[in-house]
Amino acid sequence: MKLPLAALAASLACLIVAPVFAQTTPAPATPTATVPVPATKRVTCLAATQNLKGQDKRDQMQLCMAQARVDCLKQAIDQKIVGEARRSAIKTCVGGDGPEPQ
Repeated sequence: MKLPLAALAASLACLIVAPVFAQTTPAPATPTATVPVPATKRVTCLAATQNLKGQDKRDQMQLCMAQARVDCLKQAIDQKIVGEARRSAIKTCVGGDGPEPQ
């Protein structure tokens, strides 16, 4: 029963984050203006698992991050990125590979 709940939470997180990515922002008028950084897949996974606790949270976070890595790998393959550049592109796309907070 918790898996459908986690899937629902992940879907909601995607629905919330997707419009942010869809918005186009004009170039900053001054060089000191800050440009918002898009959320990484790691941030999306954290948001999707924030209501879970313990082993359920760890399991869902691990699944989400694995799917994020696969998505980033597919993107790198489509862009024909190879070698160390691919590894770097995937790491950037996912949002780093540090330990997940618990």
